[in-house]
Amino acid sequence: MHEPAEAPAGDSVPGADPATPAEAPAPPRRRRSGRRRVLIGVAVLLVLAIVAGAAFVVVTVRRPLPQTSGEVELPGLEGQVTVLRDAQGVPQIYADTPEDLFRAQGYVQAQDRFFEMDYRRHVTAGRLAELVGDNPDAIAADTVTRTFGWRQVAEEEWDVVSPETKAYLQAYAEGVNAYLENRSPSEIAIEYTVLGLQVDVAEPEPWDPVDSLAWLKAMAWDLRGNYDDELERALSYSTLQDAGRVAALFPAYSSDVNAPILDPGELDNPQQVALELGPEARAEYGSDPLQGALEAADRALDAVPVLIGRGEGTGSNSWVVSGDHTASGKPILANDPHLALGAPGIWAQVGLHCNEVGPQCAFDVAGFSFAGFPGVIIGHNAQLAWGLTNMGADVTDFFVERVRDDTYLRGDEWVPLETRTETLSVAGGEDVELEIRSTVHGPIVSEAIPATESAVDTPALDTRLGEYAVSLQWTALEPGRTADAVFAFNLAQDADDMQAAAALFEVPAQNIVFATVDGQIGYQAPGKIPVRQAVPDAEVPSDGTWPRDGSDERYDWQGYVPSEQMPRVVDPAEGFVVAANQAVLPTGVAPFLTTDWDYGYRSQRIRQLLEAEISAGRPVDVDTMNEIQTDDRSPYAEVLVPLLLDQEIDDSFEAEGQALLADWDYRTDTDSAAAAYFAAVWRNLLQLTFWDDLPESARPNGGSRWLAVVQNLLENPTDPFWDDRQTVSVVETRDEVLTQALVSARLDLTVEQSKQPSDWAWGTLHVLALEHPILGGESIPGPVRNWVNPDPVGMPGGSSIVNATAWDAASGSFDVTAGPSMRMVVDLDDLDGSTWVTVTGTSGHPASAHYSDQLKTWARGETYDWPFSTQAVAEASKDELTLVP
Repeated sequence: MHEPAEAPAGDSVPGADPATPAEAPAPPRRRRSGRRRVLIGVAVLLVLAIVAGAAFVVVTVRRPLPQTSGEVELPGLEGQVTVLRDAQGVPQIYADTPEDLFRAQGYVQAQDRFFEMDYRRHVTAGRLAELVGDNPDAIAADTVTRTFGWRQVAEEEWDVVSPETKAYLQAYAEGVNAYLENRSPSEIAIEYTVLGLQVDVAEPEPWDPVDSLAWLKAMAWDLRGNYDDELERALSYSTLQDAGRVAALFPAYSSDVNAPILDPGELDNPQQVALELGPEARAEYGSDPLQGALEAADRALDAVPVLIGRGEGTGSNSWVVSGDHTASGKPILANDPHLALGAPGIWAQVGLHCNEVGPQCAFDVAGFSFAGFPGVIIGHNAQLAWGLTNMGADVTDFFVERVRDDTYLRGDEWVPLETRTETLSVAGGEDVELEIRSTVHGPIVSEAIPATESAVDTPALDTRLGEYAVSLQWTALEPGRTADAVFAFNLAQDADDMQAAAALFEVPAQNIVFATVDGQIGYQAPGKIPVRQAVPDAEVPSDGTWPRDGSDERYDWQGYVPSEQMPRVVDPAEGFVVAANQAVLPTGVAPFLTTDWDYGYRSQRIRQLLEAEISAGRPVDVDTMNEIQTDDRSPYAEVLVPLLLDQEIDDSFEAEGQALLADWDYRTDTDSAAAAYFAAVWRNLLQLTFWDDLPESARPNGGSRWLAVVQNLLENPTDPFWDDRQTVSVVETRDEVLTQALVSARLDLTVEQSKQPSDWAWGTLHVLALEHPILGGESIPGPVRNWVNPDPVGMPGGSSIVNATAWDAASGSFDVTAGPSMRMVVDLDDLDGSTWVTVTGTSGHPASAHYSDQLKTWARGETYDWPFSTQAVAEASKDELTLVP
C-alpha cells in the first residue's frame, strides 16, 4: 500500500495535529538552515500583540481559510466548474472549456497560496521592499533583480507567447482577481496582518498575466547552470595563482565511471564531434582590481532570494523504465526534483480535467504546478507522463569589461554604455534611486551592491584602460516561449509532441524523460544553449568555464543550438533512461552543453539498482521505483572508508569512531552512528585539505564535484593540497590529513552528541528545519515562528545520495539545505495506481490542516495514492466546491 492513514478533510485550529501516520522520532534540537534566504524581521513588540489573546489568535489566523465546499459565484465563467478535494486537500478541477479550467485554477490557488504568489511577484519585479519594508536584504534583492530586469523581460515575453497561452494566462489572472475582490488583506493571508503591524499594507494589486511570466524568470535563475563554477574558478585563482591547480578542483566528467544519460550510438539526431574550445586559463585573474570586480559580482548574485533552489543539492532524479522490464508490460516513470525546502513547499498539486475531452477542450492532466502559473509543470495526462531534471547547461557567461566614464571597450573603440534609471519604493522608508548600466552582453552586475568593509579593495586602473566591471549574459534575459511549452507538455500525446514542446522550452535548460501508455519511453533535451566559437590563441578557454574579456568580440555568442540538434532518444535498447543531472553525452560529442555536470554518483547508483532488478529477472513495479527513490546508501563511502580504516589511531578513545566504519553498510539511516561519524569526518577532511588554499567564498560544500576532487587526490598522497600552508617547515601528506579528520570528527561528535559513539545518530545532526520566508526568521517571536515553521524532522540520506537531502560542509552545519521537493511515480498501465507526495502540503495558510500534513509521510519516504480517473477522484473526494457564473 502506498497511501498512509487518511488525514482529515478541511482545516484545523493552529497547533492541531492532523491524522497522519505514526510520527518519526523528533530530533532533540532545531538547527538553523545554512541556506541564504531573505528572512524579514518584524518588530518584536508589535508582533507580540498578536499572541496576546488566544481568542483573537483563533479568529485572526482562521479568517483567511478558504471555502472548499458549497457553491461560489465566479464571474467570467462560461459554465459550471466543480472542484473536488481529497484527504490532503488536493484540488481536482472539472470544467467545460480551457479558459474555465484555468480561471478556476487561478481562483483555487489564490484561495490556498496567494501570499506566496504575492511574495514571489514582489521578488521577481524587484519590489520586495514595498511589501516588507525598510530591510537591507530586501533592498539588496530588489537592486539586483532590477539590474537583471526580470519584469521588463516578462513584459516583452507577453508579445512572444501564442494567443492560446495569452488566453490561458488571462483566464488564470481573472480567477485570482475574482478571489481577491472585496477581500481585505487580513482575509487573504495572516502574513498581511503581521506585516501590517510594522508597515502600511495596501490592498493587494490585481494579478496580471505578466506576473505569471515573471515567475518563469525566477525559476530559470535558480536553475541556470554553471555560473557558480565560472566565478569560483576565477576567485580560486586569487589564492592558488596556478591555473593547473584550479583545474584540479573542476575535474573532467568520467564517462567510464558514471554513465552519461545517453549513448551517442542511439541518438535520433547524431551530431559531429564538438570543437576543441581553447587552452587552460593564463590570464591575470589574481590582480586586485579584477578580483574586486569578480567578488562584487558574486556578492550581487548572492543577494537574490532563493525561491526554488541554489548551490549544493539543487538537482533532481528521474528515470523511466520500458514495459520490457515492468510487471505490467507498460512503462513506469519516476521523478523527484531536488530544490530548496521551505514552508510552504514549492509545489501545488492539482488536477485539470475537461468534462468532455476533445478538440474544443483537450486538457486532462494532473501533477505539480507552481502557485502563480496555470497548468501543470510536471505530471501526466491520459496518454503521457513526463518528468524534469536540471540539465545544468551553461547558459550564463560573465564578461570582464573595461569601463571608462559612460563607455566600455569593444575591440579598439570605446562605445556608450546603455543606461537606465529605476526607483525602488520602500514601505516606511525613503525611495532608492538606481542607475543600471549594461553592455552588449548584458547588465553590469558588479555595480549592483556597494562594497563593504570586508570586500577586497579595488584600486582604479590607469584611466586610459578603464576600470574593471563584470557583466552577465544569460539566455533568460531574452524573451522566450517557455510558457507555451508548459501547455504543450500538458497536451502531449507521444514522442513527437514532446520534441515539439521541448523546442519551446527555452529556459531553464532541463532534461525531460517521458513515457506513453502506448509503450514509448524517451529522453529529450530542451533549452536555449549558446554557441561559442573556438578561440585557440586566447588567454582563457572560450567554452564559458571562465569569465572572458568583454572587449574581444571573438568571445561573443554565435547564436544558439538549433532545437532539432538537441540530444534525443526514443526507446533505447537497454529499456530505461536515467537522468539525474549527470552528463547528457560523453565529452567531445556535440552539441556542447557544458563541462560542469553533476558527477553522476546518484545516477550511477540508480542504474545499478535497476540493472540488479533486471538481471535478476525481477519485474519493476511502482514499489520498486518508490524504494529506489529513497535509497540512502552512500556511493562515496565505498571509496573513502577503506582508506580511513587503513589509518592507525593509537588513542583508544579517538579510535572508537573509526571502529564504527568497520561494519558499516554505507547506509545513511537516521539512527546510524556510522553515518553521523562519516559525515563529520568528511566535513573535517574538506576543511583540513582546502580551507588554507581557497578564499572563503570558494570553500568546498561537499557536493558531487568535491567527491570527484578528493577521489582524484586520494591517488596522490603528496599532492600540494594535502599540505597545510599555515604550518611552517612541515609538509602534510594524505594519511596525516585522513588521520586528523578521523580524530577531529570523534571529538566533534563528543561535543555535539555524546561521549558514547553508540548514542550518535545521523538523524539528530541532519535535520530539516523548514522556514517561512517572512515569518520564520530568528527575529520573529517564538510563538509566531514556531507556528509558521513546521516541527524539525531528522532525515536520512545526504549529498550525492539517491535520497538527496543535501547539506553544506562549508557552513559547519549538517542541516538539510535542499532535497526532494516532491516525489512521483507514474504507472502508465494504471494511472490510478500512481503515487505522489510533496514536502509540506497543499495550503499556504499556517492554520490549515493541509499546511504541512504531508511532511512526516514525505520524510519517511512514503507516498499517497494519486487518483486520476473520474471515478477514482470521486471516490477519494472529501470536499466539493461548485463554481458558478
